[in-house]
Amino acid sequence: MLPLERQKGLLEFLKQNHASTVSDLAAHFQVHEATIRRDLTTLEKKGLMKRTHGGVMLEEVHSEPSFQVRESVQYEEKERIGNRAAELIEDGDNIILDSGTTTLHIAKSIKNKKNLTVVTNDINIAATLRFSKSIKVIVTGGVLFHESYMLNGMITDETLSTVNIQKAFLGTPAFHHEKGLTHFDEYLVSAKRGMIRAAKRIIVTADHTKIGRVSIHSVADINKIDDLVIGKELEEADIKRLQNTDIQLHLA
Repeated sequence: MLPLERQKGLLEFLKQNHASTVSDLAAHFQVHEATIRRDLTTLEKKGLMKRTHGGVMLEEVHSEPSFQVRESVQYEEKERIGNRAAELIEDGDNIILDSGTTTLHIAKSIKNKKNLTVVTNDINIAATLRFSKSIKVIVTGGVLFHESYMLNGMITDETLSTVNIQKAFLGTPAFHHEKGLTHFDEYLVSAKRGMIRAAKRIIVTADHTKIGRVSIHSVADINKIDDLVIGKELEEADIKRLQNTDIQLHLA
């Protein structure tokens, strides 16, 4: 087995088992422990997992890059996701667009829709839709995050508690087939939960690098999510795991 194939297998093994020891991994892949250690060093440098005392575990999401960096990462995939998600939106719908670089592409893809109402906590999204005369934009208000133009906090939560929405499109840094939707920042969880409570249909939009990852704070159980719109780069093993849930999967 080539090193790249084995490293891919290691990640798949950890996604299913969450943690392991070097000796167990060596036995599973029928290689020397030294070979496994080299593979683990490579994966750790890529930020895909982390070493523990005597073992290894799948890396949890503790933060994410700046908005400017995220805006350019997986750009073409996010653009496809935005286009595919827009196909789920019909003229006359009222929707929520969560703040994020992927949901921003949804806004770019719906500018010609008719009679939409868009509720958002993202100034970038509101600005993108400012010339769309047939789209009513409701900005939640809240505390401005200057780096990303996201709005959050008590005022955001209060606005979300007053609306009844057909479809909510949420972004996330981490999505897992068992743990569901999670986030590393407790301050951002409340608004996402408010969006979920406000909407009949919950649609998560994420590039494939977010799948199989877990962060500290739970936002929503897997059974709360109706749809997942994701890039076609998603690995076959992840597709199969998600197909075993009740989520409708849309590959862009």
